[in-house]
Amino acid sequence: MSYKAYVFDAYGTLFDVHSVMKKIHQFFPDQGPSVSEEWRNRQVHYFLVRQLIQEYKPFNDITRWALLDALAINNIDAEFDIVEELMHEYTQLLPFDEVPLLKENHTDKTFTIFSNGTRAMLDPLLANNRLTKDFDLLSANDINIYKPHPKAYQYAHKTLKVNKDEILFFSSNPWDITGAASYGFHTAWVNRKKQMWPEIGIQPTYLINQLNDILI
Repeated sequence: MSYKAYVFDAYGTLFDVHSVMKKIHQFFPDQGPSVSEEWRNRQVHYFLVRQLIQEYKPFNDITRWALLDALAINNIDAEFDIVEELMHEYTQLLPFDEVPLLKENHTDKTFTIFSNGTRAMLDPLLANNRLTKDFDLLSANDINIYKPHPKAYQYAHKTLKVNKDEILFFSSNPWDITGAASYGFHTAWVNRKKQMWPEIGIQPTYLINQLNDILI
């Protein structure tokens, strides 16, 4: 099926959130994996809690709080400058291998990122990876409502100005796929780790291992 809009989550889908491990390891040898995993898990947990209590805070705040707690739970007392360097690393995340060629291989398609990240986080991330011209950008921070709330996908839907069933949404995050599918988008779960899809009563349209596995 041909779609009119191709929309991508950023963190974990286009960019490897765990590429921060190299920088963490510079400061805290052998603790990169544990800090990175805890950082990401808490980041997701914290924005979901903020959504539930309806007290929105920008994703950069969420990311900083998650980092501080990830360091603390790993018994690390990090200096302010180190925390700042690790936060800066989120603008230096590495794209997955197929991402830099995605637009080059599909020059006739328009690609859009729709992320919970703020534009202040995402703009330099795209610039540092020379991807600014490859993707249009939508941020949940534009409306202060995080995915997977239906109003977040509604914002993307109205901005794109196409029918729901003409949108294909890519994400590596099951909570994101579930939200997008529930709203009415077609979805592609990017299952890079070859995990089991959770029994949540909603299925993605496509299950793929990386972005080149589906014909756009």
